[in-house]
Amino acid sequence: MAATSEPRLRVIWTDPVTGRKGYAVIDRWVNGLAGGGTRMRKGITLEEVERLARTMSYKNGAFNLPGGGAKGGLDIDPEDPEARGMLSRYVRAMRPLYRSGWGTAEDLGVTQDLLNQVFAEQGVGMTVQAMLDRSGNPEAARRRISNALAVEVEGIGLADCIGGYGVAEAAAAAAEHRGWDISRLRAVVQGFGSMGGSTARYLQRLGVKVVAVVDARGMVLNPEGLDVEELLRSRSPLGEVDRTALRSEDEQAPGDGWLEVEAEILVPAAVADVITIDNADRVRARLLVEAANIPTTPAARRRLHERGVIVIPDYVANGAANAWWWWTILGVVEADADQAFRQVARVMRETVGRMLELADAQRIPPVEAADRLAMQNLERLGQTMGEDAPETPLQPLSA
Repeated sequence: MAATSEPRLRVIWTDPVTGRKGYAVIDRWVNGLAGGGTRMRKGITLEEVERLARTMSYKNGAFNLPGGGAKGGLDIDPEDPEARGMLSRYVRAMRPLYRSGWGTAEDLGVTQDLLNQVFAEQGVGMTVQAMLDRSGNPEAARRRISNALAVEVEGIGLADCIGGYGVAEAAAAAAEHRGWDISRLRAVVQGFGSMGGSTARYLQRLGVKVVAVVDARGMVLNPEGLDVEELLRSRSPLGEVDRTALRSEDEQAPGDGWLEVEAEILVPAAVADVITIDNADRVRARLLVEAANIPTTPAARRRLHERGVIVIPDYVANGAANAWWWWTILGVVEADADQAFRQVARVMRETVGRMLELADAQRIPPVEAADRLAMQNLERLGQTMGEDAPETPLQPLSA
């Protein structure tokens, strides 16, 4: 199960109606299962989906979850009138993969509600049906997931805010490790969808001053701190802030200046590869917490490490949403927001703490430490569970 091994499966699909491409990659199976979201983005490539699937393997390894990594991607703008129909046809085409072991969920450009609708229309069951079928008691697991998806936290679904809560806890763990008072820090959040919006909310709850958020229309900023709750109330389903809801003291600016805003915490929470070797020196923050998947190129990560910027890698920082699905399926947590938040806070702080302790001891970048720890867990899971689905059902794991 070496990190450099080839993916177990690559699928290139052509939509018979639009002619556009869709992709699916199974990076590896563990226990006959693989998990990873499905996204829609114009210009997405097989290579990007493959990298994302590999990241999902690391993500499951980092949190000791009994599955490998996978990812789906559709090359279409989510606001295109053809997008929903293309997603429906894609789900129908991928049905054998969902049935055989791929569990998926929301991702960039695709909400969980939309996926749930499409899966129901196509008769696939739930988006994590493969995991439910292997849970030992599929009906009880389905009931837990259904109930959990119905839980709302201050007007936002638990499934849409648990990931951002984990990102905020990852930032808090890093700050604690370095001896920083998080209530004296400022943050910039790039992307204001489910992950970015909830990250901003829970950073603010920790005392962080959120001084800028970026959406598809540009940047909204205020050096004294934005009213995150008001921005959340005004945003569109795809994460765009209603500019008419801004206060008089809030400012608007082009989105391309977000790296240079004066802040200690930087949270890329949108698309891949936005921080590169060409712009890494523009980053002013001292802590970069990757809420998006693969937002920073490997060369940029190395450069940031050279500059003393701590980078909490994506599959650790944003891993709470994925872990929450597994924990709920396996009965580690019930459909209860407080219980889920407590579990995420405990596990995230332990995971980030171990990563940074190893990075300090070995004098290596945090991402390299995270890779080592995740791969050790993946190899152990693979050795004990194998790749193929066994006859016995999944068992709850200690987190």
